[in-house]
Amino acid sequence: MSAKIQPPKGTRDFYPADMAVQNHIFSAWRRVCARFGFQEYEGPAFEHLELYTGKSGDEIVGQLYNFADKGGRDIALRPEMTPTLARLANQLGRNLRKPARWFSLPRLWRYEKQQRGRLREFFQLNMDILGSDHVSADAELVAAACRICEELGLKSGDVVARISSRRLISTLLDELGCTDKPPVYLALDRREKLPREAFVEGLAAAGLTEDGIRRLDSLFDSKSLDKVSDLVRSDDAKAALEELRTLFRLLDAHGVADWCRFDPTVVRGLAYYTGVVYELFDAGRSLRAIAGGGRYDNLLEKLGGERVPAVGFGMGDVVIAELLKEKGLLPQGIPGPEIWLVSVDGDEIRLAAAAAALRATGREVGFAFGGGKLGKQMQAAQENGAKKAVFLGSDRVAAHEVEVKDLATGEQSTVAFEDLCA
Repeated sequence: MSAKIQPPKGTRDFYPADMAVQNHIFSAWRRVCARFGFQEYEGPAFEHLELYTGKSGDEIVGQLYNFADKGGRDIALRPEMTPTLARLANQLGRNLRKPARWFSLPRLWRYEKQQRGRLREFFQLNMDILGSDHVSADAELVAAACRICEELGLKSGDVVARISSRRLISTLLDELGCTDKPPVYLALDRREKLPREAFVEGLAAAGLTEDGIRRLDSLFDSKSLDKVSDLVRSDDAKAALEELRTLFRLLDAHGVADWCRFDPTVVRGLAYYTGVVYELFDAGRSLRAIAGGGRYDNLLEKLGGERVPAVGFGMGDVVIAELLKEKGLLPQGIPGPEIWLVSVDGDEIRLAAAAAALRATGREVGFAFGGGKLGKQMQAAQENGAKKAVFLGSDRVAAHEVEVKDLATGEQSTVAFEDLCA
């Protein structure tokens, strides 16, 4: 006997109970997106490789599932949605209605080491606003991310939105004479994971002096915007700081201030961020980031379009499901039909007709094919997660009546079939 074929490493099979969890998360995502006035879009599962190398450089190829198709074209399964979004917006050009509030729930692939909270195939909610350079757009998305967590049953004490500004850090690096910012952003993003010596060497290689490194350390040790104001000197840095102050006032107006805090250690490693950046973590930091994003005002232009200010975030399904599981907030069991028809007299024609009549009213209806013994039919009702059993053809009731049993409580009643269809 040959060995059973297993799914590829880093992927998942979704049985009905697993799909119930996915749909629970997806439904919450869609409800909040609709509440915030966002419209759904989608794109292809694979794109030309240059769409990703043009945004992030050739080094990203190591994280991609890429191949040459039968026409010799370099193709990659999409590792993220933002480049596709930028391509779609660029194709519309001036026909893009701004500000565009778009969201998508793509399936994504990244060839990375599998670990808790990280798989090679996953789903992700993307929410983006295109065409507004005002900080109120940033606040709108941070608020939406917090409301999604709330919609899933989480509280402000469970999740923290850590907020900073790439613009603030960039202007400070200018003040410090930094000659090569992207490696610095990457080093700062990994600051908590790197040995101190390696971190300092990386900053020094980018042109920072010992005094400059000390000022960056002072920034990262600051936990309030008031303390940061003592560190910045240029007008650009002061403007970035004031933008953050406005953001937090807006978040307070949105009613999510207790979810949010200033954290200058949030940098985000990707080079295309230009302004406010943020990450959502579980309060205990036992998991990877639940969500992350920020402002990327130059990306559409970099990918061949006009300059369009933009801001957005992504929230993966893997980490949020882990956190919901820890908190006991995931749906349990297999979702089943409202009604399970049970044939007492074995009349399959009546069984099919009753199912059709009930389904015509929008009811969810199942039954055991071929009838069979009552015990087997009831077992099938339980195994399929039905809520009620409706007995057809019982000699204990009139021809136009049925017996209804609540499978959770065991309560049983007799009703007219017409009333059941009402």
